[in-house]
Amino acid sequence: MTMIKSLILGSAAGLVALSGAQAADLPVKAKAVEYVRICSLYGAGFFYIPGTDTCIKLGGYVRVDTTFNGNTYGGPAWSGDQGQGNRYRDYFSSRSRMAITVDTRTATEYGVVRTFGQGDFQFNNFGTNNATALSTFPGPSGASNSLNVAGGGYVAVEMVFIQFAGFTFGKSASAYATPWNGYPGNNNSFLMGGPDYVTGVNNIQYTAQFGNGVSATIGLDDPTVFNRTSVLNLGVASSAIGAGANAYGGTHAPDIAGNIRVDQAWGLFQISGILHNVNASYNTLGAGGAPVVGSEISGHPDDKWGGAVTAALQIKNLPTGAGDDIKIDATYAKGNTKAVISTSGSSPNFAMFGNTGIAGAYQSIGFGQTSDAVYVPGGELKLVDAWGVRGAFNHNWDPYWSSSLWGSYAAVRYNGSATDILSAKGQWCANYNTGKTPLAGSGYSCNPDYNIAQVGLVTRWTPVKNLTFSAEVGAFFLDQKMTGAATLTPTAPKPTAVYEFKDQSTVFLNVRAQRNF
Repeated sequence: MTMIKSLILGSAAGLVALSGAQAADLPVKAKAVEYVRICSLYGAGFFYIPGTDTCIKLGGYVRVDTTFNGNTYGGPAWSGDQGQGNRYRDYFSSRSRMAITVDTRTATEYGVVRTFGQGDFQFNNFGTNNATALSTFPGPSGASNSLNVAGGGYVAVEMVFIQFAGFTFGKSASAYATPWNGYPGNNNSFLMGGPDYVTGVNNIQYTAQFGNGVSATIGLDDPTVFNRTSVLNLGVASSAIGAGANAYGGTHAPDIAGNIRVDQAWGLFQISGILHNVNASYNTLGAGGAPVVGSEISGHPDDKWGGAVTAALQIKNLPTGAGDDIKIDATYAKGNTKAVISTSGSSPNFAMFGNTGIAGAYQSIGFGQTSDAVYVPGGELKLVDAWGVRGAFNHNWDPYWSSSLWGSYAAVRYNGSATDILSAKGQWCANYNTGKTPLAGSGYSCNPDYNIAQVGLVTRWTPVKNLTFSAEVGAFFLDQKMTGAATLTPTAPKPTAVYEFKDQSTVFLNVRAQRNF
C-alpha cells in the first residue's frame, strides 16, 4: 500500500513538473504586425509609409534607345562632327537609362503637402573618337572622369520639388511651360518651335485654382543654366559659323513667368508669358569672350528686358478614335530666343555641311547662330526676335498600336538691314564680313537670319501593359539666308577653302524600348 501511494504521489509530482515546463515553453504573445496599407486618396500605386499618415509612390522606367545618323535621344545631325559629316562622327548613338521617381503626399489642414523627385541613372556612348572634347564630370583635385568608359555613366536630376498650399518650391517645370513641354507627340528631345522645361528649373511658383478647370500660376525662375542663349559681343573676331562671341554677364534677375489655363473634358487652352533680363559682361573682351586686363574699366551696355508669349491648345474627343488628340502651340519671343529654339537642355547653334555645285568650291555650308541680343563695344544691346509653331496629331489604331505625326517651324531674326550699321543685322554683318574673302561672281550677301523646319512620324507597339517598343523617323531642314560663296576656315578637320552658302537638311531614325513601373 505504501509502495502504491509513493507511485501515485511521484506520478503526480512528475505531471506537475512536466506541466510547469510546458507552460514555461509557451510563446509570449507577439506584437501585432504592422502591414503596409494601400493609400487610395491620390490614385493607384500609393501606400502609407508604416507608422505615418504620409502616402508614398515609387515608380519610374527603364529606357534603351539608339539613334541612327544623329545624336542620342533623337538629336538630328545639325552641328559638331555630325553636322560636318566628317570621319570622327558616329553613325549611331545609343543610351540606356533607368529613371526612379519618388512621390509623397500628406493631407494637412492647409491641403496636401507633396514632395516629388526624379533621378536618371544613365549611360550613353558620347563618342569615343570625336574631334570635340569628350563629356566628363569633375573628379577629385580638379581631375576629370570620362562618362563613356566601360562601367561609367552618370546620374541626372530632373524634378525635385515641394508643393504646399498652392506653392511649389524647387526644380520643376516653369509656369511658362506648356503642359506637354517639347513633347506634343514626338519621342525625341529636339522638337523646337516653343519652350521645353521637361527637365525643370529652380523656381518658386504659386497656383490658384478657380474651379471648373480654370487656374492661374505665377512664378520666379532661375535662368542661369536654362533660359539664356548668348549675348554676342561684336567687337570679338568672327568665325566661319558666326559673329562675335558670347558675352552674357552674371544672372542679375530671375525670370518672371505666368500662365492662365483652362483644362476641361474637351481639351485644354493656355496662354503664358515670361520676362527675361538680358545683360552683357564688358565691352572689351578677348578671344571667345574671355575677360582680359582692363575689361572691367571698358564699360558695358545697359541691361534690357526681353520676353516671350506662348499660346497652347489641346483638342480631345476627336472622331478619329478613342484617346486621339491634337496638340499645338505658338510662340513669339524678343530677347528670349530659348523660348523658341529650345531643347530640354540647350539652345543649339546650327552648322551643317553638304555638296556644292559652284566650280572651285570645296563644299556647301549652312549655319544659324542663336542669340538673345548683339552689341558693339560702346553701343546698346539690340534684342533678337524669334517665333515658332509646333504640334502633333496622336492616333490610337487599337489598344496595342499608336502613331504620332509631328512637326514644327521656327524663325530667328536679326532686325534691320546688312547695310545699316546702326541695326542688329548691319552690326552682325560688319563683324562677320571682316577677314572673309567672297568668291568673285558668286553673288555673296550677308544675312544672319534663318528658319528651321522639322517633321516626323513615330509608331509605338505596346504588346503588354507598360512595355512599349517604338520607331521614329524625323527630318530637319535649315533655311539659311546667306548667299554666294566665300573662303572660310571652319573647325578642324575641315580645310580652309571656298564654301557655298546653301540650305541644308538631315534625316534620323530612332528606335526605343521602354518599360514603365
